[in-house]
Amino acid sequence: MTTAPDDFLALHVPGRPLLLPNPWDLGSARLLVGLGARALGTTSAGLAGAGGRPDGQVGRDEALAHAAAVAAAVPVPVSADLENGYADDPDGVAATVALAAQAGLAGCSVEDWDPVREQPYPLEHAVERVAAAAATARRTGVVLTARADAGFHGSTDLDDAVRRLVAFAEAGAPVVYAPGHQSASAVRTLAGAVAPTGARLNVIALPGTPAVAELAASGVARVSTGSGLYWAAMGGLVGAARELLEQGTYGFWQEAATGRAEGGRAFADS
Repeated sequence: MTTAPDDFLALHVPGRPLLLPNPWDLGSARLLVGLGARALGTTSAGLAGAGGRPDGQVGRDEALAHAAAVAAAVPVPVSADLENGYADDPDGVAATVALAAQAGLAGCSVEDWDPVREQPYPLEHAVERVAAAAATARRTGVVLTARADAGFHGSTDLDDAVRRLVAFAEAGAPVVYAPGHQSASAVRTLAGAVAPTGARLNVIALPGTPAVAELAASGVARVSTGSGLYWAAMGGLVGAARELLEQGTYGFWQEAATGRAEGGRAFADS
C-alpha cells in the first residue's frame, strides 16, 4: 500500500514502540498482518535465505521488487531493508531511496557498512550518504532509517555508535538504529543520546535484547525482528523434517495445525 510518511512515522512513539515484524515472502507478510502487525519491514537475510542464498547475495532490483510485492499485498505500511543502499557514493544511495518511493514503500533502511572492505564507511562519508538519502526521502515521501552497523559485525564501541546515530539524526534521518548494541544499558545510552535530536530509535529483537516493556521504558520507538522470524520458521521446519526422517512420526502436525488455521484466516482476507 502507499502510506504517507507522516502516517508511518507517527507509529514510532518513544515509550510505546511500534512492533515491526519482518516477513520474507507474501504468505508470511499476510499472516503477520492477520495476527495484528500494524506495519512490516522486509529482511535482506530472510529474502536471501528463502532463495537458498546467504545474506548479502540479493541485488537492488530484486530487493525492491520483493518489497514492492509485499507492500502491494498488505494493507499496512512496509519499510524495505536496502542494505547499504546498494551504492558507496551519496548519489547512488539517494537513487536507491528514490526507487523505494517509486515502489510504493513507506520507508527504507540504509546501512553504513561497506560490504567490500568489511568495515564501516568513515564517519564523514557515512554522514554524507545519510544526508543525501534523507533529502531524497523527504522529497519523495519515504521514512528513512539510518543504521550504524559495526555492532552487528562484532564491534563493542558504543561511543562510536552514539556518535554515528546522533550524526545521522542531525543529517536528517528520522529513525536511527545500531544493531548489535543490545544490552539494557547500551539501549538506554543510545536512546538518551538520540532523544534530543528528535529522531526515533529502533532496536532489533535478538537473544539478550531486553523485553519490549523494558525497551519502552528506555524510550525506544520501534522494535524489529530482522531475520529472526524467518530462522524461527526454518527451525520449525528442521524439527519437523527430523521427526519425519529420523523417527518416522508426524507429531509436527500439532504445530502445523496452528499455522494452517491462522494462515487460512489471513489468506482468506487478502
